[in-house]
Amino acid sequence: MWPERLGARSSVRGHRAWLGAAAALATGSAAPAASQSPHAANPERPTFATHAYAVAPGYAEVEQGLAARGTGSLREATSWDVNLKVGLSRHVQLGLFGPLYARTSAGSGVGDLGAALKVRTDLSSRAAVALVPSVTAPTGSEARGLGAGRALGGLVGVVSADLPSVHVDMNAGPQGIGAGTPQWFVSLGGSRTFGRAGLAVELFEFTPGGAGPRLAGVLGAATIRLAEWAVVDAGGAVGATGGTPDQLFLGITTNLGRLF
Repeated sequence: MWPERLGARSSVRGHRAWLGAAAALATGSAAPAASQSPHAANPERPTFATHAYAVAPGYAEVEQGLAARGTGSLREATSWDVNLKVGLSRHVQLGLFGPLYARTSAGSGVGDLGAALKVRTDLSSRAAVALVPSVTAPTGSEARGLGAGRALGGLVGVVSADLPSVHVDMNAGPQGIGAGTPQWFVSLGGSRTFGRAGLAVELFEFTPGGAGPRLAGVLGAATIRLAEWAVVDAGGAVGATGGTPDQLFLGITTNLGRLF
């Protein structure tokens, strides 16, 4: 999934909010992992939403990507976003995420880094649910528009299901907890694979709150599985409100194998 975008047209506050939202949700979605090999990459990027599946117990996976975004020009902000996921058990996954490098018109550096714990279970062979609490630390410079200037929390409920011709992920929950009124996040996404290739579409919205203004838009992406353990993605998002930036992104998800 992630964080830079609120406020006015290309204000520091606007970029800070978008980065905050994205970082907190860096926990997006591709195909389900319920029955796949533990070596198979199972991307959560590039969508804002996550799916209700987890990395296999003892295995690690890293997602990383470059993004360019802005409300007036895609040159307004760029970031290198990373999400390291570790399977603690069949029902629990730990994620460490955030922009390791971000740039706005006010400066550059590391963004707010955070952690998310995904607790999930299967409802059937075709459906699963998860609860994902997360927290970000104020490691990014607020003055340069790279961070929120405070620790923020989030909580997202997830439902994932395989329908006859498409995989669907639904997310909802509060974000920006700790900055006054929370921003409620809702997302509906669908994806479909065609051999090694895949397509994903997502509708997303953040309500206005203490961490930033309303954000909404549509995201589209294409994926290619280069190998069992590696998936690349490319696409973009179009904002549906004046303060929601457009963006383009390119990324890769790599299964690193067993850690323990």
